[in-house]
Amino acid sequence: MHEDPPTPGRTTAAPRTPVQAVPAPAGVAPGPAPASPSGPSAGHTTTTIERGSFCLARCSCGWAGPARRSRDRARTDAAEHLTAP
Repeated sequence: MHEDPPTPGRTTAAPRTPVQAVPAPAGVAPGPAPASPSGPSAGHTTTTIERGSFCLARCSCGWAGPARRSRDRARTDAAEHLTAP
């Protein structure tokens, strides 16, 4: 099955919003993220894109979440993608 590359969508409200990383707990030295399934995968950058009244999450790896009316749910989809194995 042939799939065309995603075309830039028209945004009507807010620009793309990067998903915020959770800060490290107090007392933990900053450094490279541990290689574990609970941490974000290397090279993945997620954003949310608005198309009309819908919002969807996209990743630099090519993954795209379902269109949601809730921006918060689209951000949750992106966070779940980052933590997936």
